[in-house]
Amino acid sequence: MQQIETTDILISGGGVAGLTAAAALGAAGFRVICVDPAAPVTDETDDKADLRTTAFLQPAQALLAECGLWERLEPHAAPLRIMRIVDAGGPTPEARLTRDFDSSEISELPFGWNLPNWLLRREMVARLHDLPNVDFRPGVALTGLFTRTTEARVTLSDGTPVSARLVIGADGRSSAVRQASGIGVQTTRYGQKALAFAVSHPIPHEGVSTEVHRTGGPFTLVPLPDRGGLPCSAVVWMQTGPEVARLAALPVSAFEAEMTARSAHVLGPLSLLTRRTVWPIISQIADRFDAERTALLAEAAHVVPPIGAQGLNMSLADLRCLLELARQTPDALGDAAMLSAYHHRRWPEVRARVAGIDLLNRASMVGQPILRDLRAATLNTLYGLRPVRKTLMKAGLGVT
Repeated sequence: MQQIETTDILISGGGVAGLTAAAALGAAGFRVICVDPAAPVTDETDDKADLRTTAFLQPAQALLAECGLWERLEPHAAPLRIMRIVDAGGPTPEARLTRDFDSSEISELPFGWNLPNWLLRREMVARLHDLPNVDFRPGVALTGLFTRTTEARVTLSDGTPVSARLVIGADGRSSAVRQASGIGVQTTRYGQKALAFAVSHPIPHEGVSTEVHRTGGPFTLVPLPDRGGLPCSAVVWMQTGPEVARLAALPVSAFEAEMTARSAHVLGPLSLLTRRTVWPIISQIADRFDAERTALLAEAAHVVPPIGAQGLNMSLADLRCLLELARQTPDALGDAAMLSAYHHRRWPEVRARVAGIDLLNRASMVGQPILRDLRAATLNTLYGLRPVRKTLMKAGLGVT
């Protein structure tokens, strides 16, 4: 009979959230095993590379610095100093209303910093190699989970049995940990998909992240570091499923013409730098974020449309909460009281954010001219009230 390995924490999921959790909990002194059935793709040219980007908002920086990740990531990060909303809902896709939410109104720091997901994985895996108490096992999956009040017994795909005090499910929207724990989930489907890719453009972005609203969903340009002397941005273009399929199949020249028009020409003609990738858009929240000896994190717990850089930053708020509870009572790691506290701290806040982002996404999808006009008028009114504007910016960062 194979000997049972022991660890403090087993993390199922080697995406950005799972790798960050492994670095943070490992840096805090816990023994961590992190598994994922797929090896992380850390090269942009790989056909399986995740070409989306992640914007780490202000509250994430302290966590990343604390676990030794920020010093690796900062040289590659593009600061986001202004969040610009452009309404292009008139008869033609031209900017008819532009409003800037400037980070200098609430802080000396930018709102956040943007990095490509493939690069994040590369730097995070390198950091895990520096932590002797963290064991990252790519190509290995969690295949069995049995819990009792004192421990969780996990079976891995290579046949290894593991005893852990806490299992963290960071294994995505179809989480095997969530399913094995018998936790239900509420899912909202919009009939939308998103195209994600990178572009260059002649007009510098100057640290401005721009959301262009017309119909079908926002067209978002997020700053990236320059390439070859040219300003660059990451793009997330949300539209109906059939329209995304049509756009994804266009020849490059035709696609560039359509995306430049959809961008309302805010940065000039856009040139495609990478292949186009397609991602489904849903909202989702688990019925609970905890079970016996188990915590759900990131997309295993909640999924939102990519609006306002909320997705991963909600996930890092989950991690901060778990880390704080683990440090407060390390001897009680993974017990019922700790996990109940985690659920009750995080679930109500996440539920409110999921509902708010759902409303924003539905507003961005509207096609009727009268509803587009109402959307523009609402934006103009909210922006014009300085206390409301500052409150909205702070709420977006997750600070008070």
